[in-house]
Amino acid sequence: MTINCNGTLIDLSQPKVMGILNTTPDSFFDGGKYKDASAIVEQVSKMLAEGATFIDVGGYSSRPGAVHISEEEELKRVVPVVELLIANFPEIVISIDTFRSKVAAACISKGAAMINDISAGEMDAKMFETVAELQVPYCMMHMLGTPQNMQTKPVYEHIVSDLLSYFSEKTLQLKLLGLKDILIDVGFGFGKTMAHNYELLQQLSLFKSLEFPLLIGVSRKSMLYKPLGITASEALNATTVAHTLALLNGASILRVHDVKEAVEAVKIVTLYKTSD
Repeated sequence: MTINCNGTLIDLSQPKVMGILNTTPDSFFDGGKYKDASAIVEQVSKMLAEGATFIDVGGYSSRPGAVHISEEEELKRVVPVVELLIANFPEIVISIDTFRSKVAAACISKGAAMINDISAGEMDAKMFETVAELQVPYCMMHMLGTPQNMQTKPVYEHIVSDLLSYFSEKTLQLKLLGLKDILIDVGFGFGKTMAHNYELLQQLSLFKSLEFPLLIGVSRKSMLYKPLGITASEALNATTVAHTLALLNGASILRVHDVKEAVEAVKIVTLYKTSD
């Protein structure tokens, strides 16, 4: 199972780690940390040294209740960062965390290699045709509603079967458009209750039936820290536990704030799975 990122084939049969770089002032965990070029380069250098295969750059906060920003503002936040990273790390594989086709196209033109869309094309009608034209790996995430309203009483008939149907339909649309590299993300915390999140984690292996790589984003989320009565900054251990469960259930990419610990989890789970 491989994806083509700017001509480099990345094998996802061995799970990989995606480091998060938020250029937003209001992300739930690291908002406002990386405001200037030196801080950005230092953080990305650290994540790459620790074993990140991808760096996911985002300029639009998608935490519950986040402030909506304009397309122009998002472009101002992310395009210079892509240019900065390509200049400093020529071999870097950059993923762009955006639901806007114009932002996606602008970043790909500057050297980014992959699109990570929290709305699976729902928030921009041109996204599917754009990624099909660009022929870049596209990760689609399931979200109920928008970041502004997604946690207002989310209800499903049956969350796992509902999402399986959702992704079956969406991936078919993309395949008919000719897109080759598709990934899926069940969207932990995006329009889900605590019970929904844990049912998805427990049943994650069922999504392997779709035959697309699974990207998992649970790093330091409230589904981990709220049951423990702690904060996001204290949730590294809980995150590693969740990553281990996700890897045992078929995760191909872990999207994380803490690369070193995630890479270690991948190594240990791989040894566990391959031991005689």
